Amino acid sequence: MVDRNLQNFYGRLGRIERIHNAGGGFEADGTLGMSYYKARQRPLRRAGILAPLVLVAMTIVVIKASVLASIGPERYEDRIAALRAGATVEHVGAYVLQADPLTVAVAAQIRKVIY
Repeated sequence: MVDRNLQNFYGRLGRIERIHNAGGGFEADGTLGMSYYKARQRPLRRAGILAPLVLVAMTIVVIKASVLASIGPERYEDRIAALRAGATVEHVGAYVLQADPLTVAVAAQIRKVIY
């Protein structure tokens, strides 16, 4: 059994929801509706590539520093030398994992906390 009034109701309800989802609607004069709150929001920024790259670089530095702090500089250099003696991929790994001044400084701070 089909109720025409119920079909009409759900049709109108669906239309109202589509309009509302698209940002339309009715606001009475003098009320604080969605247009008020949307106008107060900051515009969305487009995320750049710089922030994720900095995050990845800092993660690599922290991992290198934690390994350097835990095994010591001599053993770390031995492992880097072993990487340099390997294939091309290992040469790239040795270049990335070599101890730079930032890594050494962070490792010194980590070593203070650990020991």
